[in-house]
Amino acid sequence: MVTGGMKPPPFAYMAPRSLEEALSLLARHGDDAKVLAGGQSLVPALNLRMMAPSVLVDINRVPELTGIFQNAAGITLGALTRHRQLERDPIIARAIPMLASAAPLIAHLPIRSRGTMGGSLSHADPAAELAAACLACDATMVLRGPNGKREVPAVSFNLGVFTTALMPGELLVAVRFPSWPATRRHGFQEVARRHGDFAICGAAVTVDLQSDGRCGDARIVIFGVADHPLLRPAAATALRGQLPTPSLLREVAELAAEGLTPGSDLHASAEYRRRVAPNLVRRALADALTIDDRRQAA
Repeated sequence: MVTGGMKPPPFAYMAPRSLEEALSLLARHGDDAKVLAGGQSLVPALNLRMMAPSVLVDINRVPELTGIFQNAAGITLGALTRHRQLERDPIIARAIPMLASAAPLIAHLPIRSRGTMGGSLSHADPAAELAAACLACDATMVLRGPNGKREVPAVSFNLGVFTTALMPGELLVAVRFPSWPATRRHGFQEVARRHGDFAICGAAVTVDLQSDGRCGDARIVIFGVADHPLLRPAAATALRGQLPTPSLLREVAELAAEGLTPGSDLHASAEYRRRVAPNLVRRALADALTIDDRRQAA
């Protein structure tokens, strides 16, 4: 028997055919409207009556929100890019390989087939893989709203649990990634109770190698340990100019995990997250730098 709590409340359904029409609908209905992209977070919330919007604005027919655009400066992905496309598209895999590494860890195949990049980033779940990957890749969020277009760097986009820099009436329309140097390496690691479950903790790293084999620029991100992904610049600085060794990776990983204050929940305790975080950073760095340090002593 299906109870009333498993059915969404009544709403008006609108399917705009252009970005301007979508923005107009959001401006007209304000807080009464919710945006429907992949629906993988919104629809369950509606069914459980956690949300009760009077209007759903389905943006899946908006052509301005689709496409892959690449030039010398980098690559731009439309907000409706599906997780499955991030996982399988050869252009994305060549231009931003971290996305191809992170995408298979997102939930399960049916969800990846419908879920969108823009929807995930706008939802801002602290355990979400894409927010961490965008931060590690120094991405920029392209937003459109009543006052026109603006761009927000990934480091300023996630403000807290389910909270972003999006203003009322704004849409995330695209994500722009700068070009990767040929010398860039990356690693992405997470731990979950089962494959496809929400991440308990994770790490995303990029490291640029210099011609002499030393580490150059680097970005280290930990997620699942705070209300948004955390960039760890001090740990990245400790890598620069150093020859990568197992002992260096362990030192950097411990530095990256210093000062973390994760919470406890049904999935894991705060202490477990504190203990696993440096291990995941170390493994991500080892993957990036092709160093097998998992059974070596310091």
